[in-house]
Amino acid sequence: MPPSTPTAPTEKTFSTYTTTQGQSYARTRPGYSPTLYSTILTQHTSTGGALTTLLDVGCGPGTTALQLAPNFTHVIGLDPSEGMISTARSMIPPSRKDSIRFEISTAEDLGWNLDPPVGDESVDLITASTAAHWFDMSLFWPSAARVLKPGGSVAIWSSGGVRIHPDVPNAVAMQECMDAIEERELRPYFERGNWLTRELYGSLVMPWQLEPKVEAFGGGGEVFRKFYGKEEGNEGEYVGGERLEMDLDGMEKALATGSPVQRWREANPEKVGTEEDVIRVMRREMERLLHEAGVEKGREMVKGTIKAILLIFKKKA
Repeated sequence: MPPSTPTAPTEKTFSTYTTTQGQSYARTRPGYSPTLYSTILTQHTSTGGALTTLLDVGCGPGTTALQLAPNFTHVIGLDPSEGMISTARSMIPPSRKDSIRFEISTAEDLGWNLDPPVGDESVDLITASTAAHWFDMSLFWPSAARVLKPGGSVAIWSSGGVRIHPDVPNAVAMQECMDAIEERELRPYFERGNWLTRELYGSLVMPWQLEPKVEAFGGGGEVFRKFYGKEEGNEGEYVGGERLEMDLDGMEKALATGSPVQRWREANPEKVGTEEDVIRVMRREMERLLHEAGVEKGREMVKGTIKAILLIFKKKA
């Protein structure tokens, strides 16, 4: 049964985004590789999942929902942020206005309070891209079991952060510098969700860990797990390789989308946009270390490596 009253979002940074912030996020936050989406769809359909209705939870500006939309008849994106939803709605292709909807709702409610609501056993695939670490999983899993069709899937994925690629000049010093600035300036603004991503969802609450257990998802042995990263040699399957190499303007914009940075800026409004801004300090240090290694001014580029996790759960048929 759904909750009797709407659930407030547990995450307080992205959920309060304005439309301007949502549009900026959409422009600067790296997306995902087509190969990642292909892996999800293949795993979903090969285990009996259909492609009628997609429900993207914590959809932000609609990145994943719109990328997967050509594969589904109906698409629903949910996010607690009015600014994110406004941005997502503006990106719906004219030809899909009647089959794609973006609505304000939490991951815990999964749209039960909408008009029309997300119906029981009406969804084939639920996705949550770099978002589940902000969910109250004790409420999400029962809601997911309620709206998912028998044989449907839940696909959850996230990265554990980006590291400097060893091919970058002065890479070791650059990484040490970034780590030191993060430790000094940003760690006080980390929340549990940030740590969940760093550990690649190792302690994310699973449906069989709840009391009572959410029996619809079995006992864990059926979960599909795939890791991405340098050791696996497949990080380009998670985020397209070209998105991991950028100039310092791009790096500065991408780093600014992190929630600890947002919270740091809220706590230090007088430094935002100045040379004392935490991301500007990081950029200047990157410039210094690249120049120290012989990189010419105006040719500064950074390249990252990434570790990530994909989890796919099946609802019992």
